[in-house]
Amino acid sequence: MIKQTESYTVGSALSAGAQELQAAEVNEPRREAGSLLAHLLGRDRSFVIAHSNLALATEAHGAFQSLIKRRARGEPLQYITGHQEFFKLDFEVTPDVLIPRPETELIVETAVEILQNEPAPYFADIGTGSGCIAISLLHELPAARAVALDMSPRALAVAQRNARRHHVEDRVELVESDLFSALDPDGHFGLIVSNPPYLTDEELRVVQREVSFEPRTALTAGPDGLVVIRRLLRETRPLLRAGGHLVFEIGFGQDSAVKRLIDQSVWKLLEIRADLQGIPRTLVLQGK
Repeated sequence: MIKQTESYTVGSALSAGAQELQAAEVNEPRREAGSLLAHLLGRDRSFVIAHSNLALATEAHGAFQSLIKRRARGEPLQYITGHQEFFKLDFEVTPDVLIPRPETELIVETAVEILQNEPAPYFADIGTGSGCIAISLLHELPAARAVALDMSPRALAVAQRNARRHHVEDRVELVESDLFSALDPDGHFGLIVSNPPYLTDEELRVVQREVSFEPRTALTAGPDGLVVIRRLLRETRPLLRAGGHLVFEIGFGQDSAVKRLIDQSVWKLLEIRADLQGIPRTLVLQGK
């Protein structure tokens, strides 16, 4: 896509793109423009920075402008490029799945600590989306097996491709299910993990415009944001073996409300882990 021409260069295209993104109030506009140009050229951002005088073909410049306009309208970078890094792995993402976020890596870190000494870990991931949690865990724990559930067949198709990409497809069963509806309460899992929807309906109306591009069912859970979390707390225990764990993510300021929902005759609250911003983010429960 790169050829000699006097019309456009990497540097001039990058500067113009960054200016357009800045005018559209996109955070870190130059970095975002650099990521889009690198994606278009099939290179990394360091190449773009180091080759500012490299000439661009007219076709490449036009394609880059189209990407910039999509980003300026608020479409997330990850949906434009089709990728997002999570827990050291690169995941395909589409508008059918939630974009993996750094704070969700806490679930993986916690789950690895819980499962690392088991000879053959067996766990379930509820609302798997892109599969980032389940696949990251399988990548970290070579002896582990998993069931990954989602109510969206399109999301499961993305998860399947990601499982294949990271060579764990033979150790994960992908199941279309509304939470646990497709599973028998057989008490076989040592761990259940979930990043459930937890935004309130009102919060969705005021989130960053990028979030509005993500699937609503992966974001919101009723007027108080706790509809799915209530189901997790009610329905998970029969699927866990004795002493099994439930690890799930919560939203900003929900820790007190969620603690009040925990039935202490069923669960022991071991810990609420904070993310890097100090926000209580990940609950760790053990079944009694």
